[in-house]
Amino acid sequence: MVTATVNLFNKIFAADKWNIGFVHQTPENLIETRKLGAAINWLPEDDIDYAADPFVVNVGNTPRIYYEELDFWKGKGEIMMIDGLDFKNKKKISGIKPDAIHLSYPYLIEEGGTLYCIPETSEAKEVALYQVDENNPEKLIKLKALVSGKAFVDSSVIHYNNKYWLFTSVSGDHDHLYIYHSNALNGQYTGHYQNPIPVEAAFCRAAGHLFVVGQSLYRPTQNPVNRYGGSIMINQIEVLNEKEFKSTSQFEILPDKAYNKGLHNISFADNIIVIDGKRKVVSPIMPIKKFVRNYKNR
Repeated sequence: MVTATVNLFNKIFAADKWNIGFVHQTPENLIETRKLGAAINWLPEDDIDYAADPFVVNVGNTPRIYYEELDFWKGKGEIMMIDGLDFKNKKKISGIKPDAIHLSYPYLIEEGGTLYCIPETSEAKEVALYQVDENNPEKLIKLKALVSGKAFVDSSVIHYNNKYWLFTSVSGDHDHLYIYHSNALNGQYTGHYQNPIPVEAAFCRAAGHLFVVGQSLYRPTQNPVNRYGGSIMINQIEVLNEKEFKSTSQFEILPDKAYNKGLHNISFADNIIVIDGKRKVVSPIMPIKKFVRNYKNR
């Protein structure tokens, strides 16, 4: 009876609160130690509901983070940018098309000194490549759709073994991975011979930057076994070519005690690792906020 009452109370008055944290650590050290380093430095919380899916790049030795902001009063996610690990200077990202759709997962990739972004725009049923305006970094310029036709989520790209590899999955499908390859970042992407590739749920949906340590390619994935965004699995891709794919799980990154309800994104830039974290918050106006969010997402 007590458990049922608590569950009902949480369903009505509690909600997830996501925030962004960082630790000074390299990808090499992460692979060697199989865990995040010293205590996570959590940013002072913004007054919105979600600050999640952070991707970091260093600009003049200062971290710049692109991330998803979700305000329940607005209903749909937006892409924001901060410099210097401070929400007080946040700026809204413009240029993503079409307008008025939910946005998240602003994947960053640099090439030839130019920064590119691949935000999640699943409602548009495409994976699109945007260039970040060098003089106006809160503005994205759409270059082209790389793949289209499905509600792709959390799409990630890396240059590895002389090809660009795009890993993605489809909203609602937790058992299949899609891989595409191209000779150029903005080139023609061809589907992997095995698409869609059967995988377990913990190794399907991406959880941040693909990265290379030594000669090995690693892919973080979201582990939803216990709860959405419950933890991150670090997987080593052992075989990757146009016809073959093999990946093995290496270790799990668990939530930090300050945000003990989950984490689902990790990003790297020089000597910094940026993650997100989830905790529960309770508010007397939460039922209204949840109603507004659901209404605006209809």
